[in-house]
Amino acid sequence: MAQKLLMPKATAVWLVDNTALSFDQIAELCKLHPLEVKAIADGESAQGIKGLDPISTGQLSRDEIARAENNPNHKLKLSEPKVRVPESKRKGPRYTPVSKRQDRPNAILWLVRNHPELKDAQISRLVGTTKSTIEQIRDRTHWNSANLTPMDPVTLGLCSQIDLDLEVEKSAKDRPLPSAEELDNARLASASEMESLGDSVNASQEDKGMSADEVFSRFASLNNEGNEDEDDDNR
Repeated sequence: MAQKLLMPKATAVWLVDNTALSFDQIAELCKLHPLEVKAIADGESAQGIKGLDPISTGQLSRDEIARAENNPNHKLKLSEPKVRVPESKRKGPRYTPVSKRQDRPNAILWLVRNHPELKDAQISRLVGTTKSTIEQIRDRTHWNSANLTPMDPVTLGLCSQIDLDLEVEKSAKDRPLPSAEELDNARLASASEMESLGDSVNASQEDKGMSADEVFSRFASLNNEGNEDEDDDNR
């Protein structure tokens, strides 16, 4: 892993103020243009930046700076770090502890049912599984399909709620916009629902708007009809 200089511009400010190094030497070390280093020296650039001493941070030695000051062609070399920082591993499928692997199919089933918009690669990242396993669970061809129960992977500890929300949000962004025909159908369906709702509301208002006399007269008419039916039966 190549060594990188900490805070290059702040280091350049310190080297300009505290050493006799050339602009080219400082520029090469700090990955800056020589004219930018000259602007720092002239006070035209980096005015609000406090210089960082590379000797105190262990990135340059006094001997190395002295050699470069005595030889304008000398290229400054960073000191070997005292502590090695391990390189970050390439992000791959999530590792699932052995104790939780038996719950993984249940989590996959939950994701397939509750978030059908998720792609197989996203499900694999969340719970650490393979595409073939996801397809088997989705198609109900998994060897243990009869015994699977949908379970939230967050509850099972297979992934965090933040990771799940991020994948769902990413799927929502990737989802294509509805076509004009789909929007028109949605508007028509909404209009018909509102019309039917209005009819039901009007009917209920009509029932509620009946006066006491109207209710009594309707009840009396029903009684009269019942009496007439009894008279017909007696005849």
